[in-house]
Amino acid sequence: MASQPGPLTKVGTIVVPLLAVVVLVFTWGRDLPGPVVVLVALVLAGAVLSAVHHAEVVAHRVGEPFGSLVLAVAVTVIEVALIVTLMADGGAKTSSLARDTVFAAVMITANGIVGLALFVGAWRGGVAPFSTEGTVAAIATMATLATLSLVLPTFTTGKPGPEFTGAQLAFAAIVSLAVYGLFVAMQTVRHREYFLPVTRDGEVLDEDDHAHPPTNKETVISLVMLLVALVAVVGDTKTISPVIESGVEAAGLPQAFVGVVIALMVLLPETLAAHRSALRDRTQVSLNLAHGSAIASIGLTIPAIAVASIWMEGPLVLGLGPTHMVMLALTVVVSILTVVTGRATLLQGGLHLVLFASFVFLAISP
Repeated sequence: MASQPGPLTKVGTIVVPLLAVVVLVFTWGRDLPGPVVVLVALVLAGAVLSAVHHAEVVAHRVGEPFGSLVLAVAVTVIEVALIVTLMADGGAKTSSLARDTVFAAVMITANGIVGLALFVGAWRGGVAPFSTEGTVAAIATMATLATLSLVLPTFTTGKPGPEFTGAQLAFAAIVSLAVYGLFVAMQTVRHREYFLPVTRDGEVLDEDDHAHPPTNKETVISLVMLLVALVAVVGDTKTISPVIESGVEAAGLPQAFVGVVIALMVLLPETLAAHRSALRDRTQVSLNLAHGSAIASIGLTIPAIAVASIWMEGPLVLGLGPTHMVMLALTVVVSILTVVTGRATLLQGGLHLVLFASFVFLAISP
């Protein structure tokens, strides 16, 4: 995998995240005037680009599928911290924020990022090749976690409303961690070859390109700066979240749309990284990022929310409504039909992008 910084210079990929953190320190918990909001947005965009660069450097050093796992887990861990922080500060009005953000993350990754990667890959070469075994396993894991954590609460009767009882939530948390751990073990140890990039001739690539990997020092620096950049991305997103909330309210949009906007901003690094992998004919890497992020988002968020609910007051709404359940079911069906042949055309990429656009539209106009 190439480790070129793209729009930012190598110095910029270090300076910009540090600047974003400094801006975060001085703006945290304050009411921001318009010009400062613009400044935060600019350093946020720079931090996103820096995160992509450093993630690619680390990925080049450790190889696939570990490289895509690094970015997916790092983003998800900090995303979980953001959700818990917003829920702790927001009270009853944020009772469904975890559900809204996690479901938005699943739709963005499984439809938006996957659709973009398949469309770009097919546009460049006619078809976008990938591993059927690994991708089907990832979709099955994602569907299992989403159903157990986001669909079942709507139908359980132990507690009024789309909520789990304490025991049910604890069970869901344990199962989520177990399933996530099982998937990671399969992806990185037992069946690592299922998640490596493949060529259009079916050849498995055990390395991304012939360039020399970065040194240990460069890798450590990039790993540290990746974490700094991701902290800046999520922290600055939280800083401007009141502006997002007021904008959503002023536009007359549903409160759930806040979760969609937050998920879109937090997942920008993965979206750009997946797009760049697709441009290099590494569709499998893009799918690893997308599905891995969806799995991590559920598998790590539910346990974290379960622990946080011990001290957080108010209800915890996890169950999806009918519209979202239909969107989830359709996404799973289309995803399976997309990957059964191991090759996708523009049609499959377009279908996923249409599903993503439908999700966004229905979030605006439910």
